[in-house]
This record gives sequence, C-alpha cells and structure tokens, in this order.
Amino acid sequence: MLQLRSILFRLLMWSSLVVYAPLTLLTFPFPYIIRYRVVTAWPKYHIWLLKMLCNLRYEVQGLENLPDGAAIVLAKHQSTYETFVLNYLFPPYTWVLKRELMWVPFFGWGMALLRPIAINRSSGHKAMGQLIEQGRERLASGLWVVIFPEGTRIPVGKKGRYRLGGPILAHETGYPVVPVAHNAGTYWPKRGLVIKPGVVKIVIGPVIDSKENSAEQIRRLTEDWIESTVQKLEGRSEAAVLVTKTK
Repeated sequence: MLQLRSILFRLLMWSSLVVYAPLTLLTFPFPYIIRYRVVTAWPKYHIWLLKMLCNLRYEVQGLENLPDGAAIVLAKHQSTYETFVLNYLFPPYTWVLKRELMWVPFFGWGMALLRPIAINRSSGHKAMGQLIEQGRERLASGLWVVIFPEGTRIPVGKKGRYRLGGPILAHETGYPVVPVAHNAGTYWPKRGLVIKPGVVKIVIGPVIDSKENSAEQIRRLTEDWIESTVQKLEGRSEAAVLVTKTK
C-alpha cells in the first residue's frame, strides 16, 4: 500500500504540474505578491496531498526565532518535501538556484515568476557578484532569500560541503541569517520510490548576526547548528555521522 500511495502521489504531482504551470504564466502582468500566492498554491496543495495520501505530516519548532524584517534562510536539503513546506513557514521569499533549473519545462516557468536569483556556478567570481547584487535588491524589496548551503539534496546520515555564498551575501548586506534543520529525508528520501508515513520535524534556529560575524564565522555557526540539530532529530550521535562520512 505504501508503494501504491507513493506512486499515486507522484502521478498526481507531475500531472498537476503540467496543467498548473502554464496557468501560472497568466499571472505575469500582476504584482509579485499575486504571482507568489498563485505559484505557491501548488506546493501547498501537495503538502495537503501528502498528508491525505501518504500520512506524512510536519511539526515546527522555533517560529518565535523569526525576525520581523527580511532575512536569509540557510536550510538543510535532504528531500523535495522542504521545498514545499517552507512556503508555510516564512513570509514571501525567493530562491537562490542553479540557472539550469530555469530551463526545466513547467517547473522552471513557475520559478521564473518568483524573481529567483539564478546563478551560473561555473562563472566563479562573477556568480558571487550576481548573488550579492540581486540578493541585496530582493532583500531591500522585503523578500526573504532561501538558500540550501550544501547546494543539492544530501542523503540522510551524510553531510555536504557548506558553501560560502549565503554567508557572504549575509555579511555584505547585513541581513540576519535564519538556520533551518529537519529530517524530511527520513520519510521522502532523495532516492527511492516509497514515501513513508510519519511526522517531519522542522526546527528554526536562533538568528545568526551577520554584522558581528565574518562570512566564514556565519558559515561555521550555520553548519554546526544545522548538523547538530539534524543529528538529534534523526537520533544519531556525532560519531555515527563521522563513520558515515568516511565510508
């Protein structure tokens, strides 16, 4: 039954994207907030669908840590689930993503409406300049900026390299950093067909001051907090993580 429910969910997800994405293009002439609400209705619907079909729910801790103004979210990336559920947790935001994702049919169309910061990673220092320039503009307009510092989905029990892009953006602009940890990969892993039932635990950490810390300090503080929190959520010890990393 888990396989059948997971297959049904995926069929509904992709078929609805093919129908919904072209419709979102009709919102192009409207203000950003209208485009945002229309586009993000799709992932919100799928959070509900996951609850109904796969009995996968979520709970959140740390909402009191959210600052009043715009901020930079640095989140763990294990699954597709967190890309859906973040829409429930934060004010209107945009993403930092690989430029190539904008070329993906249907998915890229919706993302293009949300003023993403699309980076060409192969361009080195030029990409960092784009991140800072566009990130500063988005933040100044009141949008939050969401970044996955590991750059890609990381399997449960492993840790990717935390990149400096987000911390540099924070240090250069002075906007606070909000770290986010979760265990979504336990239920909806990067690879595998079955989506398991359960409760995804999401923890929003204390704000990291970007004015009092260097970019490297922000990176280290973010990594230490996220990884230690993920270990607790997954019931693993630090030693177990080190063993996993060396395999």
